[in-house]
Amino acid sequence: MRKTLYLDCFSGIAGDMTLAALVDLGADPAYIESELRRLPLDPFRMAFVPTVRRGISAKLLKLTFPERDAPQGHAEGHVHRRESEQGRHERGHAHPGHDHLHVHDHAHTHEHPHAHDHARAHQHDHEHGHGHAHTHEHAHSHDHEHEHHHEHRKAADILAMIEASDLPARVKERSAKVFERIAEAEGKIHGIAPSEVHFHEVGAMDSIIDIIGVCLALENLGVDDIVVSPIPTGMGKVRIAHGLYPVPAPATAELLRGIPLASMPANAELTTPTGAGIAKALASGFGPIPEGTIDRIGYGAGNKDFEFPNVLRAILLHRELPSAPGERVVVLEAQIDDSSGETMGYAMERLLASGALDVYYTPVYMKKNRPGVLATVVCLPEDAAACEATLLAETSTFGVRRSERTRRMLDRKWQTVETPYGRVRVKLGYENGELVQASPEFEDAAQAARLHGVPLQTVYREALRRIGESFNRD
Repeated sequence: MRKTLYLDCFSGIAGDMTLAALVDLGADPAYIESELRRLPLDPFRMAFVPTVRRGISAKLLKLTFPERDAPQGHAEGHVHRRESEQGRHERGHAHPGHDHLHVHDHAHTHEHPHAHDHARAHQHDHEHGHGHAHTHEHAHSHDHEHEHHHEHRKAADILAMIEASDLPARVKERSAKVFERIAEAEGKIHGIAPSEVHFHEVGAMDSIIDIIGVCLALENLGVDDIVVSPIPTGMGKVRIAHGLYPVPAPATAELLRGIPLASMPANAELTTPTGAGIAKALASGFGPIPEGTIDRIGYGAGNKDFEFPNVLRAILLHRELPSAPGERVVVLEAQIDDSSGETMGYAMERLLASGALDVYYTPVYMKKNRPGVLATVVCLPEDAAACEATLLAETSTFGVRRSERTRRMLDRKWQTVETPYGRVRVKLGYENGELVQASPEFEDAAQAARLHGVPLQTVYREALRRIGESFNRD
Protein backbone atom coordinates (compact mmCIF):
# COMPACT_ATOMS: atom_id res chain seq x y z
CA MET A 1 0.00 0.00 0.00
CA ARG A 2 1.37 3.39 -0.97
CA LYS A 3 0.37 6.70 0.63
CA THR A 4 -0.20 9.49 -1.89
CA LEU A 5 -0.95 13.07 -0.89
CA TYR A 6 -3.10 15.08 -3.28
CA LEU A 7 -2.92 18.86 -2.89
CA ASP A 8 -6.08 20.43 -4.30
CA CYS A 9 -4.98 24.02 -4.93
CA PHE A 10 -8.31 25.41 -6.07
CA SER A 11 -7.57 28.60 -4.07
CA GLY A 12 -3.82 28.62 -4.68
CA ILE A 13 -1.01 27.36 -2.46
CA ALA A 14 1.22 28.89 0.20
CA GLY A 15 3.69 27.36 2.63
CA ASP A 16 1.75 27.94 5.81
CA MET A 17 -1.53 26.85 4.23
CA THR A 18 0.17 23.59 3.24
CA LEU A 19 1.50 23.01 6.76
CA ALA A 20 -1.89 23.82 8.31
CA ALA A 21 -3.66 21.49 5.87
CA LEU A 22 -1.31 18.63 6.76
CA VAL A 23 -1.90 19.17 10.47
CA ASP A 24 -5.65 19.22 9.84
CA LEU A 25 -5.10 15.99 7.91
CA GLY A 26 -3.59 14.36 10.98
CA ALA A 27 0.10 15.28 11.19
CA ASP A 28 1.22 15.64 14.81
CA PRO A 29 1.96 19.32 15.57
CA ALA A 30 3.91 18.36 18.70
CA TYR A 31 6.28 16.21 16.61
CA ILE A 32 6.72 18.98 14.05
CA GLU A 33 7.42 21.61 16.69
CA SER A 34 9.82 19.43 18.69
CA GLU A 35 11.89 18.64 15.60
CA LEU A 36 11.95 22.30 14.54
CA ARG A 37 13.21 23.32 17.99
CA ARG A 38 16.27 21.16 17.45
CA LEU A 39 17.35 23.59 14.72
CA PRO A 40 19.20 26.88 15.34
CA LEU A 41 16.09 29.04 14.95
CA ASP A 42 14.83 32.08 16.79
CA PRO A 43 12.49 31.19 19.68
CA PHE A 44 8.99 30.78 18.25
CA ARG A 45 5.45 29.82 19.15
CA MET A 46 3.33 27.77 16.79
CA ALA A 47 -0.42 27.25 16.98
CA PHE A 48 -2.96 25.75 14.59
CA VAL A 49 -6.23 27.55 15.18
CA PRO A 50 -9.61 26.16 14.03
CA THR A 51 -11.40 28.53 11.69
CA VAL A 52 -14.11 28.51 9.01
CA ARG A 53 -13.81 29.75 5.42
CA ARG A 54 -17.06 29.99 3.50
CA GLY A 55 -18.55 27.09 5.42
CA ILE A 56 -15.42 24.90 5.38
CA SER A 57 -13.78 24.10 8.72
CA ALA A 58 -10.00 24.45 8.47
CA LYS A 59 -6.79 25.02 10.42
CA LEU A 60 -5.03 28.40 10.42
CA LEU A 61 -1.31 28.57 11.24
CA LYS A 62 -0.38 31.23 13.79
CA LEU A 63 3.36 31.61 14.07
CA THR A 64 4.92 34.18 16.42
CA PHE A 65 8.40 35.03 17.64
CA PRO A 66 8.35 36.32 21.24
CA GLU A 67 11.66 38.18 21.03
CA ARG A 68 10.71 39.74 17.73
CA ASP A 69 7.23 40.63 18.93
CA ALA A 70 8.45 42.62 21.91
CA PRO A 71 7.47 46.31 21.55
CA GLN A 72 10.15 48.27 19.70
CA GLY A 73 8.78 51.78 19.86
CA HIS A 74 6.94 51.69 16.54
CA ALA A 75 4.81 54.73 16.03
CA GLU A 76 1.82 52.60 15.15
CA GLY A 77 2.30 50.36 18.17
CA HIS A 78 2.71 47.22 16.09
CA VAL A 79 5.68 44.90 15.87
CA HIS A 80 7.60 43.20 13.11
CA ARG A 81 6.00 39.81 13.45
CA ARG A 82 2.48 41.05 13.71
CA GLU A 83 3.02 43.49 10.93
CA SER A 84 4.19 40.82 8.54
CA GLU A 85 1.54 38.39 9.72
CA GLN A 86 -1.12 40.93 8.96
CA GLY A 87 0.45 41.44 5.56
CA ARG A 88 0.29 37.86 4.57
CA HIS A 89 -3.27 37.74 5.82
CA GLU A 90 -3.95 40.56 3.44
CA ARG A 91 -2.53 38.43 0.66
CA GLY A 92 -5.48 36.19 1.16
CA HIS A 93 -3.58 33.36 2.80
CA ALA A 94 -2.72 32.90 6.43
CA HIS A 95 0.95 33.06 5.71
CA PRO A 96 2.78 35.44 7.97
CA GLY A 97 4.69 36.65 5.00
CA HIS A 98 7.23 33.91 5.20
CA ASP A 99 5.56 32.35 2.21
CA HIS A 100 7.42 34.95 0.27
CA LEU A 101 10.89 33.62 0.84
CA HIS A 102 12.43 36.86 -0.21
CA VAL A 103 15.88 37.66 -1.45
CA HIS A 104 18.17 40.51 -0.57
CA ASP A 105 20.64 39.84 -3.28
CA HIS A 106 20.67 43.38 -4.56
CA ALA A 107 20.56 46.92 -3.28
CA HIS A 108 17.15 48.12 -2.10
CA THR A 109 15.98 51.67 -2.14
CA HIS A 110 14.23 51.64 1.21
CA GLU A 111 13.05 54.98 2.40
CA HIS A 112 13.26 53.77 5.96
CA PRO A 113 16.40 52.82 7.90
CA HIS A 114 15.73 49.18 8.65
CA ALA A 115 16.47 45.88 7.09
CA HIS A 116 12.88 44.74 7.06
CA ASP A 117 11.00 41.50 6.91
CA HIS A 118 11.12 40.96 3.17
CA ALA A 119 10.84 37.25 3.26
CA ARG A 120 7.30 37.85 4.34
CA ALA A 121 4.48 40.11 3.44
CA HIS A 122 3.80 43.39 5.19
CA GLN A 123 0.63 45.12 6.06
CA HIS A 124 1.22 48.80 5.55
CA ASP A 125 -0.92 51.62 4.40
CA HIS A 126 0.38 51.61 0.86
CA GLU A 127 -1.96 50.10 -1.65
CA HIS A 128 -1.59 46.87 -3.55
CA GLY A 129 -3.87 46.03 -6.38
CA HIS A 130 -4.43 42.52 -5.10
CA GLY A 131 -5.28 40.53 -2.04
CA HIS A 132 -1.66 40.10 -0.90
CA ALA A 133 0.34 42.90 0.60
CA HIS A 134 3.53 41.05 -0.10
CA THR A 135 7.21 41.40 -0.51
CA HIS A 136 9.13 40.21 -3.47
CA GLU A 137 12.53 41.14 -4.75
CA HIS A 138 11.89 44.78 -4.11
CA ALA A 139 11.69 47.50 -1.53
CA HIS A 140 8.60 49.21 -0.16
CA SER A 141 8.32 52.82 0.78
CA HIS A 142 6.85 53.00 4.26
CA ASP A 143 5.60 56.04 6.05
CA HIS A 144 7.15 55.00 9.33
CA GLU A 145 10.57 54.15 10.65
CA HIS A 146 11.87 50.94 12.15
CA GLU A 147 15.09 50.58 14.03
CA HIS A 148 15.50 46.83 13.50
CA HIS A 149 18.64 45.51 11.90
CA HIS A 150 18.57 41.85 10.97
CA GLU A 151 21.23 39.64 9.46
CA HIS A 152 20.91 37.98 6.10
CA ARG A 153 21.40 34.31 5.28
CA LYS A 154 22.65 32.94 2.00
CA ALA A 155 20.80 30.03 0.49
CA ALA A 156 24.02 28.05 0.90
CA ASP A 157 23.95 28.72 4.66
CA ILE A 158 20.37 27.48 4.99
CA LEU A 159 21.19 24.33 3.00
CA ALA A 160 24.27 23.73 5.16
CA MET A 161 22.15 24.09 8.30
CA ILE A 162 19.70 21.49 6.98
CA GLU A 163 22.51 19.12 6.01
CA ALA A 164 24.19 19.44 9.42
CA SER A 165 20.94 18.79 11.31
CA ASP A 166 19.79 15.42 12.61
CA LEU A 167 16.43 15.69 10.90
CA PRO A 168 15.18 12.48 9.26
CA ALA A 169 16.99 11.85 5.98
CA ARG A 170 13.93 12.24 3.79
CA VAL A 171 12.99 15.48 5.57
CA LYS A 172 16.47 16.84 4.87
CA GLU A 173 16.27 15.77 1.24
CA ARG A 174 12.84 17.26 0.65
CA SER A 175 13.55 20.49 2.54
CA ALA A 176 16.81 21.08 0.70
CA LYS A 177 15.12 20.49 -2.63
CA VAL A 178 12.49 23.14 -1.93
CA PHE A 179 15.09 25.73 -0.89
CA GLU A 180 17.23 24.87 -3.92
CA ARG A 181 14.31 25.34 -6.31
CA ILE A 182 13.42 28.73 -4.78
CA ALA A 183 17.04 29.89 -4.75
CA GLU A 184 17.44 28.85 -8.39
CA ALA A 185 14.35 30.84 -9.36
CA GLU A 186 15.37 33.93 -7.40
CA GLY A 187 18.94 33.67 -8.66
CA LYS A 188 17.77 33.55 -12.26
CA ILE A 189 15.52 36.57 -11.77
CA HIS A 190 18.32 38.60 -10.20
CA GLY A 191 21.15 37.30 -12.35
CA ILE A 192 23.23 35.73 -9.56
CA ALA A 193 24.28 32.23 -8.53
CA PRO A 194 21.60 30.42 -6.50
CA SER A 195 24.03 29.86 -3.63
CA GLU A 196 24.55 33.61 -3.37
CA VAL A 197 20.87 34.45 -3.01
CA HIS A 198 20.35 36.13 0.36
CA PHE A 199 17.27 35.57 2.45
CA HIS A 200 16.48 38.13 5.09
CA GLU A 201 17.13 36.68 8.56
CA VAL A 202 13.59 37.32 9.81
CA GLY A 203 11.96 35.86 6.74
CA ALA A 204 14.45 33.00 6.62
CA MET A 205 13.31 31.90 10.07
CA ASP A 206 9.69 31.86 8.96
CA SER A 207 10.47 30.20 5.65
CA ILE A 208 12.53 27.49 7.32
CA ILE A 209 9.62 26.74 9.64
CA ASP A 210 7.12 26.61 6.79
CA ILE A 211 9.25 24.49 4.47
CA ILE A 212 10.83 22.10 6.96
CA GLY A 213 7.54 21.96 8.87
CA VAL A 214 5.77 20.76 5.73
CA CYS A 215 8.45 18.11 5.14
CA LEU A 216 8.23 16.96 8.76
CA ALA A 217 4.46 16.69 8.43
CA LEU A 218 4.86 14.61 5.27
CA GLU A 219 7.24 12.31 7.13
CA ASN A 220 4.93 12.05 10.12
CA LEU A 221 2.06 11.08 7.84
CA GLY A 222 4.24 8.57 5.96
CA VAL A 223 3.56 10.23 2.60
CA ASP A 224 5.35 8.42 -0.23
CA ASP A 225 4.52 10.71 -3.13
CA ILE A 226 2.64 13.93 -3.87
CA VAL A 227 0.34 14.88 -6.73
CA VAL A 228 -0.74 18.49 -7.17
CA SER A 229 -3.75 19.92 -8.98
CA PRO A 230 -3.40 22.68 -11.59
CA ILE A 231 -2.52 25.85 -9.70
CA PRO A 232 -4.28 29.24 -9.94
CA THR A 233 -2.10 32.30 -9.55
CA GLY A 234 -4.73 34.99 -9.26
CA MET A 235 -4.56 38.20 -11.22
CA GLY A 236 -3.88 41.89 -10.86
CA LYS A 237 -0.65 43.72 -10.09
CA VAL A 238 1.73 44.14 -7.20
CA ARG A 239 3.57 47.39 -6.55
CA ILE A 240 7.30 47.01 -6.00
CA ALA A 241 10.19 49.46 -6.07
CA HIS A 242 10.44 49.12 -9.85
CA GLY A 243 6.77 49.87 -10.41
CA LEU A 244 3.64 47.78 -10.91
CA TYR A 245 4.39 44.14 -11.64
CA PRO A 246 1.84 41.57 -12.77
CA VAL A 247 0.68 38.56 -10.79
CA PRO A 248 2.27 36.04 -10.65
CA ALA A 249 5.37 37.87 -9.50
CA PRO A 250 8.67 37.00 -11.23
CA ALA A 251 9.97 34.36 -8.81
CA THR A 252 6.59 32.64 -8.59
CA ALA A 253 6.25 32.60 -12.38
CA GLU A 254 9.72 31.10 -12.74
CA LEU A 255 8.88 28.35 -10.24
CA LEU A 256 5.63 27.58 -12.03
CA ARG A 257 7.34 26.87 -15.34
CA GLY A 258 6.24 23.44 -16.54
CA ILE A 259 3.36 23.28 -14.06
CA PRO A 260 -0.25 23.37 -15.33
CA LEU A 261 -2.11 26.47 -14.23
CA ALA A 262 -5.80 26.90 -13.42
CA SER A 263 -7.95 29.94 -14.00
CA MET A 264 -9.28 31.78 -10.96
CA PRO A 265 -10.65 35.30 -11.56
CA ALA A 266 -9.52 36.67 -8.20
CA ASN A 267 -7.87 40.06 -8.00
CA ALA A 268 -5.27 38.73 -5.58
CA GLU A 269 -2.03 36.77 -5.55
CA LEU A 270 -3.18 33.25 -4.72
CA THR A 271 0.12 31.41 -5.04
CA THR A 272 3.28 32.49 -3.25
CA PRO A 273 6.89 31.60 -4.07
CA THR A 274 7.10 29.18 -1.15
CA GLY A 275 3.89 27.45 -2.22
CA ALA A 276 5.12 27.26 -5.80
CA GLY A 277 8.48 25.99 -4.56
CA ILE A 278 6.87 23.18 -2.56
CA ALA A 279 4.83 22.10 -5.59
CA LYS A 280 7.81 22.37 -7.94
CA ALA A 281 10.22 20.45 -5.72
CA LEU A 282 8.04 17.77 -4.18
CA ALA A 283 5.29 16.88 -6.66
CA SER A 284 5.72 13.67 -8.65
CA GLY A 285 2.92 14.74 -10.97
CA PHE A 286 0.23 17.34 -11.69
CA GLY A 287 -3.38 16.89 -12.70
CA PRO A 288 -6.66 15.50 -11.36
CA ILE A 289 -6.88 13.42 -8.23
CA PRO A 290 -5.29 9.99 -8.87
CA GLU A 291 -6.96 6.64 -8.39
CA GLY A 292 -6.96 5.29 -4.88
CA THR A 293 -8.97 5.12 -1.68
CA ILE A 294 -9.39 8.34 0.29
CA ASP A 295 -8.21 7.94 3.86
CA ARG A 296 -8.32 11.48 5.29
CA ILE A 297 -8.91 15.08 4.19
CA GLY A 298 -7.52 18.27 5.71
CA TYR A 299 -7.93 21.98 5.02
CA GLY A 300 -5.42 24.79 5.56
CA ALA A 301 -6.89 28.28 5.68
CA GLY A 302 -5.88 31.65 4.40
CA ASN A 303 -6.92 34.56 6.57
CA LYS A 304 -8.80 36.66 4.05
CA ASP A 305 -12.32 35.89 2.86
CA PHE A 306 -13.01 35.70 -0.85
CA GLU A 307 -16.18 34.75 -2.69
CA PHE A 308 -14.77 31.23 -2.68
CA PRO A 309 -13.35 29.18 0.22
CA ASN A 310 -9.83 30.45 0.82
CA VAL A 311 -8.38 27.06 1.74
CA LEU A 312 -5.94 24.46 0.49
CA ARG A 313 -7.35 20.94 0.53
CA ALA A 314 -5.02 18.02 1.31
CA ILE A 315 -6.28 14.52 0.54
CA LEU A 316 -4.43 11.40 1.71
CA LEU A 317 -5.04 8.37 -0.49
CA HIS A 318 -4.08 4.72 -0.13
CA ARG A 319 -2.99 3.24 -3.43
CA GLU A 320 -2.28 -0.38 -4.20
CA LEU A 321 1.34 -1.11 -5.04
CA PRO A 322 1.77 -2.43 -8.59
CA SER A 323 2.41 -6.16 -8.80
CA ALA A 324 4.98 -5.54 -11.52
CA PRO A 325 7.41 -2.72 -12.24
CA GLY A 326 5.28 0.30 -12.87
CA GLU A 327 6.98 3.60 -12.12
CA ARG A 328 8.21 5.29 -15.28
CA VAL A 329 11.64 6.86 -15.25
CA VAL A 330 13.75 8.45 -17.96
CA VAL A 331 17.34 7.37 -18.53
CA LEU A 332 19.66 9.92 -20.15
CA GLU A 333 23.05 8.95 -21.55
CA ALA A 334 25.98 10.84 -23.03
CA GLN A 335 29.51 9.64 -23.88
CA ILE A 336 32.19 12.19 -23.07
CA ASP A 337 35.92 12.05 -23.75
CA ASP A 338 37.07 15.65 -23.45
CA SER A 339 35.86 16.89 -20.05
CA SER A 340 38.05 17.06 -16.96
CA GLY A 341 37.33 15.22 -13.73
CA GLU A 342 36.54 18.51 -12.03
CA THR A 343 34.02 19.34 -14.75
CA MET A 344 32.33 15.96 -14.45
CA GLY A 345 32.19 16.24 -10.66
CA TYR A 346 30.53 19.64 -10.90
CA ALA A 347 28.15 18.35 -13.59
CA MET A 348 27.03 15.57 -11.22
CA GLU A 349 26.23 18.14 -8.52
CA ARG A 350 24.19 20.22 -10.96
CA LEU A 351 22.35 17.16 -12.31
CA LEU A 352 21.29 16.14 -8.81
CA ALA A 353 20.15 19.71 -8.17
CA SER A 354 18.13 19.55 -11.41
CA GLY A 355 16.11 16.64 -10.08
CA ALA A 356 18.13 13.56 -11.06
CA LEU A 357 17.34 10.49 -8.99
CA ASP A 358 20.73 8.98 -9.72
CA VAL A 359 23.85 9.92 -11.66
CA TYR A 360 26.80 7.65 -12.36
CA TYR A 361 29.83 7.53 -14.65
CA THR A 362 31.10 4.38 -16.38
CA PRO A 363 34.60 4.20 -17.94
CA VAL A 364 34.34 3.49 -21.70
CA TYR A 365 36.58 3.45 -24.77
CA MET A 366 35.39 5.65 -27.59
CA LYS A 367 36.46 6.40 -31.14
CA LYS A 368 40.20 6.20 -31.82
CA ASN A 369 40.55 4.21 -28.56
CA ARG A 370 40.08 7.34 -26.49
CA PRO A 371 39.23 6.68 -22.84
CA GLY A 372 36.08 8.47 -21.79
CA VAL A 373 33.05 8.19 -19.55
CA LEU A 374 29.45 7.25 -20.15
CA ALA A 375 27.33 9.64 -18.11
CA THR A 376 24.03 8.02 -17.09
CA VAL A 377 21.25 10.02 -15.47
CA VAL A 378 18.04 8.52 -14.06
CA CYS A 379 15.19 10.97 -13.45
CA LEU A 380 11.44 11.30 -13.39
CA PRO A 381 9.80 12.28 -16.70
CA GLU A 382 8.97 15.77 -15.45
CA ASP A 383 12.65 16.43 -14.65
CA ALA A 384 14.05 15.03 -17.90
CA ALA A 385 14.17 18.33 -19.79
CA ALA A 386 16.01 20.09 -16.95
CA CYS A 387 18.53 17.24 -16.65
CA GLU A 388 19.12 17.21 -20.42
CA ALA A 389 19.74 20.94 -20.38
CA THR A 390 22.22 20.51 -17.51
CA LEU A 391 24.12 17.77 -19.37
CA LEU A 392 24.41 19.95 -22.46
CA ALA A 393 25.41 23.03 -20.48
CA GLU A 394 27.83 21.51 -17.95
CA THR A 395 29.65 18.91 -20.07
CA SER A 396 31.21 18.93 -23.53
CA THR A 397 28.69 16.52 -25.04
CA PHE A 398 26.93 17.49 -28.27
CA GLY A 399 23.93 15.26 -27.68
CA VAL A 400 21.98 13.25 -25.13
CA ARG A 401 20.22 9.93 -25.64
CA ARG A 402 16.89 9.45 -23.90
CA SER A 403 14.98 6.27 -23.15
CA GLU A 404 12.04 5.42 -20.92
CA ARG A 405 12.22 2.57 -18.44
CA THR A 406 10.19 1.24 -15.56
CA ARG A 407 11.64 0.60 -12.16
CA ARG A 408 10.49 -1.48 -9.26
CA MET A 409 11.25 -0.09 -5.83
CA LEU A 410 10.72 -1.23 -2.31
CA ASP A 411 8.40 0.96 -0.27
CA ARG A 412 10.81 2.98 1.87
CA LYS A 413 10.46 4.27 5.39
CA TRP A 414 12.84 5.62 8.00
CA GLN A 415 12.99 4.60 11.65
CA THR A 416 15.28 6.03 14.33
CA VAL A 417 16.67 3.60 16.90
CA GLU A 418 18.46 4.31 20.17
CA THR A 419 21.79 2.48 20.44
CA PRO A 420 24.52 2.61 23.10
CA TYR A 421 26.31 4.93 20.68
CA GLY A 422 23.45 7.36 20.10
CA ARG A 423 20.52 7.74 17.73
CA VAL A 424 20.88 6.08 14.33
CA ARG A 425 18.41 6.31 11.49
CA VAL A 426 17.68 3.11 9.58
CA LYS A 427 16.17 2.97 6.09
CA LEU A 428 13.61 0.18 5.81
CA GLY A 429 12.46 -1.40 2.56
CA TYR A 430 9.08 -3.13 2.32
CA GLU A 431 7.39 -5.20 -0.36
CA ASN A 432 3.70 -5.92 0.01
CA GLY A 433 3.93 -4.82 3.62
CA GLU A 434 6.80 -7.19 4.48
CA LEU A 435 10.20 -5.89 5.61
CA VAL A 436 12.78 -6.90 3.00
CA GLN A 437 15.79 -4.63 3.61
CA ALA A 438 17.20 -2.55 6.46
CA SER A 439 20.14 -0.21 6.07
CA PRO A 440 21.55 2.10 8.79
CA GLU A 441 22.22 5.65 7.64
CA PHE A 442 25.97 5.89 7.06
CA GLU A 443 26.45 9.45 8.36
CA ASP A 444 24.68 8.66 11.64
CA ALA A 445 26.62 5.44 12.13
CA ALA A 446 29.96 7.02 11.17
CA GLN A 447 29.45 9.92 13.57
CA ALA A 448 28.59 7.52 16.39
CA ALA A 449 31.62 5.31 15.61
CA ARG A 450 33.99 8.28 15.66
CA LEU A 451 32.49 9.70 18.83
CA HIS A 452 32.74 6.44 20.79
CA GLY A 453 35.89 5.05 19.18
CA VAL A 454 34.29 1.83 17.96
CA PRO A 455 34.32 0.19 14.52
CA LEU A 456 31.66 1.32 12.08
CA GLN A 457 30.41 -2.26 11.71
CA THR A 458 29.77 -2.39 15.47
CA VAL A 459 27.35 0.53 15.19
CA TYR A 460 25.74 -1.04 12.11
CA ARG A 461 25.19 -4.35 13.90
CA GLU A 462 23.75 -2.65 16.98
CA ALA A 463 21.33 -0.53 14.91
CA LEU A 464 20.14 -3.59 12.98
CA ARG A 465 19.76 -5.55 16.21
CA ARG A 466 17.55 -2.80 17.64
CA ILE A 467 15.46 -2.81 14.47
CA GLY A 468 15.00 -6.54 14.85
CA GLU A 469 13.95 -6.15 18.47
CA SER A 470 11.48 -3.46 17.47
CA PHE A 471 9.82 -5.71 14.92
CA ASN A 472 9.79 -8.68 17.28
CA ARG A 473 7.93 -6.56 19.84
CA ASP A 474 5.44 -5.52 17.19
